[in-house]
Amino acid sequence: MPRRNFIGLGAAGLASLGGWTWAAPSRGKPAAKNVLVVFEQGGMSHIDTWDPKPDAAAEHRSPFKPISTNVPGIHVSELLKQTARHMDKLTLVRCMTQPLPGVANSHPLGAQYIYSGEPPGGAVEMPDMSAVIAMLMGSKASHLPSSIMVPGTNEMASATRAGFLPPAYQVFKAGGNLADPQWSVPNLGLHGVDERRFRNRRDLLSSLDVGLTGAAQAKGAGAMRSFMERAADMLTNPATRSAFDLETEPAKVRERYGTGLRGQSYLMGRKLIESGVRFVTVDCREPMNTWRDGKQVKFPGGSNMNWDHHDDIYSNSHTNIKGGGAGAGRYGIHTWPMMGSLDKALSALIDDLHQRGLLEETLLCVVTEFGRTPKINKRKGRDHWTHAFSFAFAGAGVPGGQVVGSTDKDGGYITSSEAYTVDDYAATIYEKLGIDREKPIDTPDGRPIYLAKNGNPIPALF
Repeated sequence: MPRRNFIGLGAAGLASLGGWTWAAPSRGKPAAKNVLVVFEQGGMSHIDTWDPKPDAAAEHRSPFKPISTNVPGIHVSELLKQTARHMDKLTLVRCMTQPLPGVANSHPLGAQYIYSGEPPGGAVEMPDMSAVIAMLMGSKASHLPSSIMVPGTNEMASATRAGFLPPAYQVFKAGGNLADPQWSVPNLGLHGVDERRFRNRRDLLSSLDVGLTGAAQAKGAGAMRSFMERAADMLTNPATRSAFDLETEPAKVRERYGTGLRGQSYLMGRKLIESGVRFVTVDCREPMNTWRDGKQVKFPGGSNMNWDHHDDIYSNSHTNIKGGGAGAGRYGIHTWPMMGSLDKALSALIDDLHQRGLLEETLLCVVTEFGRTPKINKRKGRDHWTHAFSFAFAGAGVPGGQVVGSTDKDGGYITSSEAYTVDDYAATIYEKLGIDREKPIDTPDGRPIYLAKNGNPIPALF
């Protein structure tokens, strides 16, 4: 969004609230104050990560062995060697399923489902959960957006939606490559206009309210003024820039997360939670040309390194094989831009949140839109698989050191009595925040909308 349009569009969005009044329905003291979602997009292979299958048929078995965690009896893939040390803080849900025809082979629809917690394509376009929560609960930090995505630059970031809510609740995307030493957040500076001149312009704009008559106009003007004041605070408050300034972090902390894009994005997620942002989504992938330890690094052949490993999933470099195509542009799942950087960043994030006391009130969710097939295809890859996959959770009262659900020896189908959907994942988030889903919110035309109406909170996470 062009900078000069930021205030105008946001204020117009809030003005469109008209007579709406919002209050967060309460279900008593919530377990979570904030939510941090790590969305590893592309369909990460559960067989090679959270749900290893050493007894699968040899021709389809992962080459990566199960390892013990710091909780006796719980094993994960050796690709999660560092994260395994924090299993006592994690709950693995190995019985996620996504039974919706049409969504299974669509990354945009799968991403939209993860963001909103609602199946895409209904009569009403549903907003992201982060937008709903921003509207109902606001933020502890008035100088920052209530919902932020880091970095929000990949193609699935376009699947975010404000839905029937005003555009002011659309997620704010940090943008760029956080590993770049020159990185900064766009649109958060005055860009050549000194603060005195900016405030004079703001005062002049506020004078345009003169002459508005009637209750509706006055209420709209009040909403505009409220948003303008918040936008002005964002643009002039030094704490805004500090929240996005990775240089304020000690070098040892930055190195602990990993100095590539994934590590610095995970670190930014923690910084924003610590700064009071209500809902943070980390959605990143290492680009072909990036930075690591302050130096430029290239991953030849890596043009879109999400987890969509249709081709050569165990390659030692890129997956651009002859006769392939759908999985081209990735690197093998065990390489640095993939699980190497994820394991380092995730273990640092869990430990850092815990050490700072943030894990007590922050719900951490590690999710993907579906899993990968238990069988290797003819192109040495694994295709989309919705019958069984895994999510991981920590913090905000989630009991650590447990596994929920199970799958068969190949990792193809759920064998436990428990089975949970993305709707249940959404219901869990709302329940953790103390939002009463039995009380609907209304669209502008008065249509009642129930949140995660087809879902139920996952009992083992409470």
